[in-house]
Amino acid sequence: MAVHRVAFDAIGTRWSIETDEPLAEGVRADVLERIRRFDATYSRFRPDSLVSRIAAAPHGGRFEFPDDSLALFDLYDRLAAATSGAVDPLVGRDLELLGYDPAYSLTPAPAAIRAQESARGRVTWVADVVRDGALVVTRRPLVIDVGAAGKGYLVDLVADVLRGAGIERFVVDGGGDLRHEGGPTIRVGLEHPFDPRLVIGVADLKGRALCASAVNRRAWGEGLHHVVDARTGRPVRGVVATWAVADEAAVADGLATALFFTEGPTLAHDFPFAYVRMHADGHVEVSRDFPGEVFTGRRAQQQTA
Repeated sequence: MAVHRVAFDAIGTRWSIETDEPLAEGVRADVLERIRRFDATYSRFRPDSLVSRIAAAPHGGRFEFPDDSLALFDLYDRLAAATSGAVDPLVGRDLELLGYDPAYSLTPAPAAIRAQESARGRVTWVADVVRDGALVVTRRPLVIDVGAAGKGYLVDLVADVLRGAGIERFVVDGGGDLRHEGGPTIRVGLEHPFDPRLVIGVADLKGRALCASAVNRRAWGEGLHHVVDARTGRPVRGVVATWAVADEAAVADGLATALFFTEGPTLAHDFPFAYVRMHADGHVEVSRDFPGEVFTGRRAQQQTA
């Protein structure tokens, strides 16, 4: 059966949608509109977004999010608890101080500014945000960054649009975050984090989502990258790449981030998922139920999840 593919750029990355039949223009327009609305809410790189208004509010305030925030923020509640606070959507200010700011300066803030921020005390999702349904109440400027799970969640929202249009078989690829539904199993390579010409293994994906994260994807200096421990404000060092398979892309995306800080078996107490985790020394951990294989040059350690 022929595969029809449409590709486009959105939220700073390349997207593609594969279907059995050509994607109707109306459906494509609905997909793009869904992405636009998500970006207008959650992008900290847009001065007119809702999260940018929260970041600019000198004394905080009351902010109404769309209904899609309920599932996303509930997931962050679970991720924050499972990682003892390492995954926290208020990590946005730490990313800005490291240079990953709305202007893409890629230049860490001066020591004086970092010291000033430190003196104000660290903020956390649990202590500094009050939620009542989709209403978020803050008491000071807060920089929300949903990058740990947001793109995966948007992949799920796009999948919802396709299903709503009666499309039962598809693959949504949002910058490497995949959601497969219907049709035969697909094989996906696990890209080596330091050599994109190589893969360290393959995943067999059918009716589930696969998301990956690596320290080389958004890196801009020695030891500077986007995977930041919200408890310290510093980029993680020991783990260099992760892959997670779950029923939903939001969960897989969030767990791919959580694996940088927390052991897979520990996360498996709260989330049904499979994973691969690669350390800086080349050592690889693979959950026993991972749907695929890893073929690194070194022996991969099997762990039960």
